[in-house]
Amino acid sequence: MSKRRSNGLLNSLLGAITGGGVRVVDLTMTLDQKVPTIVLPPELGQSWPFRLEEISRYDHRGPNTYWNNMSCGEHTGTHFDAPIHWISGKDLPDNATDTIPPEMFLAHACVVDCTLEAEKDPDYLLTIQKVEEWEEENGKIPPRSWLVMRTDWSMKFDPVEYLNLDDTGAHTPGPHMDLVPWLIEERDVVGFGCEAVGTDAGQAQHFNIPFPCHHLMHGHGRFGLPALTNLDKLPPQGSLFITPPLKIRQGSGSPVRVLALVEE
Repeated sequence: MSKRRSNGLLNSLLGAITGGGVRVVDLTMTLDQKVPTIVLPPELGQSWPFRLEEISRYDHRGPNTYWNNMSCGEHTGTHFDAPIHWISGKDLPDNATDTIPPEMFLAHACVVDCTLEAEKDPDYLLTIQKVEEWEEENGKIPPRSWLVMRTDWSMKFDPVEYLNLDDTGAHTPGPHMDLVPWLIEERDVVGFGCEAVGTDAGQAQHFNIPFPCHHLMHGHGRFGLPALTNLDKLPPQGSLFITPPLKIRQGSGSPVRVLALVEE
């Protein structure tokens, strides 16, 4: 009985997807050589840019095959940040892409629209007050949900404009330092997602706790989803994120194709 009921649930979901009752939204940047890559101070190690090298394309190198070699850093394009990525999460159990329980890669998402604020101020910080106002209109954030900051930053297709660097570092929106512990302790989120190249604001190295989203989220076993796209196609509440990273042994993260299921 339970097996038949389980199959019925899955068949209902598949039927809704194929029949149009559930819409699948791709929230992922296309990986190519132009995809923006995070830039660190020159004295620190740097992430490789994405590179594709053709092995064969139905030619003398392989008459029946088209395929490529590729190389990039784990945190390239739309990607998943695992707790082991930051020093605060290095000693946690199940903290890497190969050991995180797979059920954690499916979670409800709450999308907070900050487009107007980010358009006026590239250093805009999402605050507790803004999220509480969002909750008054859309309902409380359910436990173990993604909190996602929509800014339409992913619509900046010029990599220079997207990274927005100057002598003081990057100028991109992100969470206020006070918001991060509140999301963990008061709302029990599974992680934080955004459209910028990293989950922290561009100027977060100057905060009292530098890079608080990385330090606190990963220190509490939570995750990050930077460089998301198409957040304008999602409702404030109700979408389901599918976010499995590559199963890299002791991986700190990986590029990921993030999909959202949205009930029509």
